[in-house]
Amino acid sequence: MRLGAHQSISGGFETAIRLAEEDGCEALQIFTKSSNQWRESVVTEDRARPFRRGVAGLGLGPVISHASYLVNLCSDDPAIRTKSIESLAAELSRCAVLGIPYLVLHPGSHRGQGEDIGVRQVAEGIDTAYASADAAGESPVRVLLETTAGQGRSVGHTFEHLAGIIERSLNGRRLAVCFDTCHVYAAGYDWTTARGYADVMGRLDGTVGLDRVLAFHLNDSRREAGSRIDRHEWIGDGAIGLEPFRRLLADERFASHPAVLEIPPRDDDRGYRENLRRLRGLLGEPPPAKPLGRRAGRAV
Repeated sequence: MRLGAHQSISGGFETAIRLAEEDGCEALQIFTKSSNQWRESVVTEDRARPFRRGVAGLGLGPVISHASYLVNLCSDDPAIRTKSIESLAAELSRCAVLGIPYLVLHPGSHRGQGEDIGVRQVAEGIDTAYASADAAGESPVRVLLETTAGQGRSVGHTFEHLAGIIERSLNGRRLAVCFDTCHVYAAGYDWTTARGYADVMGRLDGTVGLDRVLAFHLNDSRREAGSRIDRHEWIGDGAIGLEPFRRLLADERFASHPAVLEIPPRDDDRGYRENLRRLRGLLGEPPPAKPLGRRAGRAV
């Protein structure tokens, strides 16, 4: 896998490039705007050019954007659902300008309407967002539905939910999946043993299809399998442990996939370098001895 991390864009998109270089990343995930505000930013070609140049210079990729946490395509509140669709459309447009091919999306919470209605509304919301983003030409960005832990009334904690969204969407060919190791485990898919791993991947292949799994979030879990509680932990320090990650990293079916860390910080240290060291150590790979490409510029 191409290992990396979710990096900050505080101060500008160039910040993410600089941090990715410092941490020895091969892959990168960012927010293209504040994750907890509805206000949408517009990314011009002038703003996007240094980012695209930095990505190419370091050989990062495929790069991933993560949609705002506020987006809920199956909200029972019509105003929130409308804002969510508009936000997703704006995100698709920003990703296209920035040259980001993958957009990770939490399917949302049905808030008591029922899972079937939630699945249908997510598919319809994605279609409406794509229609808006495609107004100036078909968007090159693929939406990656993230596996969820099943906390609350979320949609996406079963592989059947994800398959249902893809099947019901008019844009199914543009939809894929981001496999979050913590979320899948918390949702009750225990992939920590050799037999469990084979079973989980078999079930995923039989519903969504492994060819649609295009990215990974690598996180250990603070809670046990089936807890349906979303609490990330450093690699090897949680209930999943180190050995299952060795098995995942060695799976040749995902050899070129981006896999990014979303771990909690400790003592103001993001911990990405240490966790990347742990992951690479599982396969006997040393950390990059030098930057992957030319030096990235300082953030402005």
